[in-house]
Amino acid sequence: MTHAPHDEPEHHPEHRPLPAWLRVTQGETRWASTLAVLTAVGLQWALPARLSIHPEWLLPALEIALMVALIAGNPVRIERASRLYRLAGLVLIACISAANGWSAVRLVVGLVRGQEGADAAALLVTGGGIWLTNVIVFALWYWEWDRGGPVARMQATRTFPDFLFPQMQSPELAPPHWEPAFPDYLYLSFTNATAFSPTDVMPLNRWAKMLMMLQSAVSLLTVVLVVARAVNILK
Repeated sequence: MTHAPHDEPEHHPEHRPLPAWLRVTQGETRWASTLAVLTAVGLQWALPARLSIHPEWLLPALEIALMVALIAGNPVRIERASRLYRLAGLVLIACISAANGWSAVRLVVGLVRGQEGADAAALLVTGGGIWLTNVIVFALWYWEWDRGGPVARMQATRTFPDFLFPQMQSPELAPPHWEPAFPDYLYLSFTNATAFSPTDVMPLNRWAKMLMMLQSAVSLLTVVLVVARAVNILK
């Protein structure tokens, strides 16, 4: 007498839970982006006065005020859907970008004219501070614009991503609760600034490609000029 084989449970992709980045979830915690902003403000504050927008206290004070307002609106998790708060976040990133862009331009112009770089160590510290702030700035832009920003990602209002992370391509390699957060965009910005090209995160939209191209160009120009000048001084 033969027995019919028992049906064994099959694990099909459609039986897996929907990835977190495709469904409504909790808001992202505030601490990572806040720490990044405070680091950028501190780096800008430490720059020589000749490379800063005057009065030197104006932009840092405005950035801190905007940061305090954003924390007051979303103290623990970024969950409040408000045009005003989103605008404040964009203005904050724009202020940091403007200050760092001004410092980078002043540094490059000074290097070209031979007015910067009397001391190699000071030049490397200054250039390194501008470069690191540039990494933070672009990480904030990527984080704020990808799929409409952190609140829109929490609400899953947009299906198609602007940046394709490895966990999106291979969801079986990530837990169901994984979704991109600020540290992921910081890693994206750092690798783009060092490799001058995408690594494991691919830009999908044109704005993402153009922004990454701009970051690579700024990073390359800063690194080449600063390092070349420092090596020349050391010789």
